[in-house]
Amino acid sequence: MAPNDSAETNGEATGTVVGRRKKARYIVPFAVAGVAAATIGLVPALAASGDPELPDITAQELIEKIAASDQEQLSGTLKISTDLGIPSLGGIASSFAPDAGGGDASAAPESKLMELASGTHTLRVAADGPDKQRLSILGEGSEYSLVHNGDDVWGYDSESNEVYHAKAEGAERPGGKHKAPEGVPATPKELADKALAAAGDTTSVTVDGTAQVAGRDAYQLLIKPKQSGSTIGSIRVAVDSATGVPLKFTLATSSGGKAAVDAGFTKVDFSKPDASSFSFTPPKGAKVTEADELKAAAGKDGAARKAPKDLGALEDFKGLDVIGEGWNAVAEIDAPGGAGLPAQGSGDMPAQAQQFLDALGDKVTGDFGSGTVFKTRLVNALLTDDGKVYVGAVTQDTLVKAADAAE
Repeated sequence: MAPNDSAETNGEATGTVVGRRKKARYIVPFAVAGVAAATIGLVPALAASGDPELPDITAQELIEKIAASDQEQLSGTLKISTDLGIPSLGGIASSFAPDAGGGDASAAPESKLMELASGTHTLRVAADGPDKQRLSILGEGSEYSLVHNGDDVWGYDSESNEVYHAKAEGAERPGGKHKAPEGVPATPKELADKALAAAGDTTSVTVDGTAQVAGRDAYQLLIKPKQSGSTIGSIRVAVDSATGVPLKFTLATSSGGKAAVDAGFTKVDFSKPDASSFSFTPPKGAKVTEADELKAAAGKDGAARKAPKDLGALEDFKGLDVIGEGWNAVAEIDAPGGAGLPAQGSGDMPAQAQQFLDALGDKVTGDFGSGTVFKTRLVNALLTDDGKVYVGAVTQDTLVKAADAAE
């Protein structure tokens, strides 16, 4: 069993592999559920069985092994379980999808990603370098597939027999780098990269034994905040001992109980997938919608809808500021329109949205004034009555203290 070697991520220990915690993009005020769904890109899950004997390795060496992994070919099956403690999104989730303005786009990726914000899902994945990836979400008697092959990205919903088509990013540029759209569920390696990027000198990183995942021997990397006040208790990453590819992760909340997100391979193969995995032709009779058509339709409605972007930058938000550091960082932004929530019963908010807010919200007061905290197990947001928003993966008390400090 590997020793419990520790490497505090102070910059010197990890070099460029682990950077300061990235700021996060959040949707407000009542799309806290969308934020929680996006945090799937941050997290991982615990290996379940087996304690193989492996050579000793330090945390630093294991992090470097992940960073050095050049495995670009794989296929397998993933299981993802998410328990963020949010009510069912119901019709509210669909209002954020591209077809909310009347366009028919059930096969668009944005329409499907919100489903991963709760419950347990089985996914099949395949990859062959940066230009070929396939991801399928398996349902009961149906399947949603997202295929990236060179210049093209296809989404297909077998239940509705609808197809979404877009040009991959950079496809129009000669020699451009092809990429699938941001917000598309990532491989375990990409998820682990995000988790490691969140580490800084406020973080403890250790090797915490070994495990067996999908029939492969793995080391377990344990990432924990040193600070109190975060909703994140720990992140555990099972790393394939041979390839350095993260196989499974778990995000545990500081409040305990079931893991907030558990995502990992149940079957994995690192050989080259068959080329047919990345070929797609719209089935006969399927309705095909081009991404440009959706953008045009959204523009006519006066409300362009965007896919959830990578948890990378809040710079787009007006008046953004960050209070605190590390795991206790809280983003302060101006609420859209510069006002707080409509008064209950005012008629300014749909009844369903008001019901959703009431299920999540707690009234709070402090030096900042008064407001409402909307809670999930992972991400909390405070909307003050004077139109400020404070968001972070922190507890309610930490959120209120941040708002008080900003006054």
